[in-house]
Amino acid sequence: MIRSRSELGATRRWVVKIGSALLTADGKGLARESLADWVQQMAQRVLAGKQLILVSSGAVSEGMSRLGWQRRPTALHELQAVAAVGQMGLVRAYETCFMKHGLHTAQVLLTHDDLLNRERYLNARSTLRTLMELGVVPVVNENDTVANDELRFGDNDTLAALVANLVDAELLILLTDQHGLFDADPRFYPNAKLISESRVDNELLKQVAGDSVSGVGRGGMATKVRAASVAARSGAATVIAPGRSDNVLSRIAEGEEIGTLLLPIQGPEAARKRWLAGHLQVRGRLILDAGAVRVLRESGRSLLPVGVKEVVGNFSRGQVVSCVDEQGREVARGLVNYGSLEASGIMGRPSTQIREILGYMDEEELIHRDNLVLV
Repeated sequence: MIRSRSELGATRRWVVKIGSALLTADGKGLARESLADWVQQMAQRVLAGKQLILVSSGAVSEGMSRLGWQRRPTALHELQAVAAVGQMGLVRAYETCFMKHGLHTAQVLLTHDDLLNRERYLNARSTLRTLMELGVVPVVNENDTVANDELRFGDNDTLAALVANLVDAELLILLTDQHGLFDADPRFYPNAKLISESRVDNELLKQVAGDSVSGVGRGGMATKVRAASVAARSGAATVIAPGRSDNVLSRIAEGEEIGTLLLPIQGPEAARKRWLAGHLQVRGRLILDAGAVRVLRESGRSLLPVGVKEVVGNFSRGQVVSCVDEQGREVARGLVNYGSLEASGIMGRPSTQIREILGYMDEEELIHRDNLVLV
């Protein structure tokens, strides 16, 4: 687990995300000179024996440029179409640049559904790790052409963080058109100071992070702070760095104080629990009493039916549900042993009564601790 900037260069596996505003010259087509410069820096690390995954925005923006559209579409079918057009130019640009350094690339398109399904999650993990072992640079993007609103990651910052979890990356780098994260909005407060380094759980981060104002991408500082929290689940640190600064990736590797470094608060979680924590969508909610919340947080034990006050939603056995306190704050999420109908029948009851109520008992726990992760 990274504890200081001096350790960044020694890390073996990076996930680098480049935002739309950088890649498309603020929406005016691909910034090919800048793209070639970033590729050169990434290639240096790969040729030195390191591993790297690139998560690239820009497909929709490049498609807009090719089609001559001035405003980002809002209709899903138009977004999917323009993304399909843009992917062609984006991937070709990366392939051309990496080939100049003797490196192969591989396009990997993901939807949230790929990470919801345990088997597909493991397949994606194996594929990405194999590509890196072969010295290939995977270029990852959301599969905009098929993803619907329900299955979207929402932004590529989140996608990059989940990829970092997926492959056990040590460092997530989010290149942006800003200098990093400030203690106040520098657009309105000229004396705002850059936050050079912080733990990812610092409450100040959420207070100062704002939304995107470029009009090109879907992200903003708020999504980057959330992404850093997601990446921290696997022990990865996050650097939010100015993509337009000269040799920005090389300077990060050298430990130079550039951008904002967000440090994790703990080491990697078990891979299965990272998979659970990475689920952006849950199928229902279990509202817990104060005693159950305390047991989960302090003792790391399983969730029993007796601690559940209310069951919300329609879900089946084996699906992911959210566990919340009586104020609606999420405490944990996990794979439930009983469907919503059965859970409603046994909630608030001791496990010894499950067989009497349902006529059978698969498990005495509503969620076993091995299938539960605190959030």
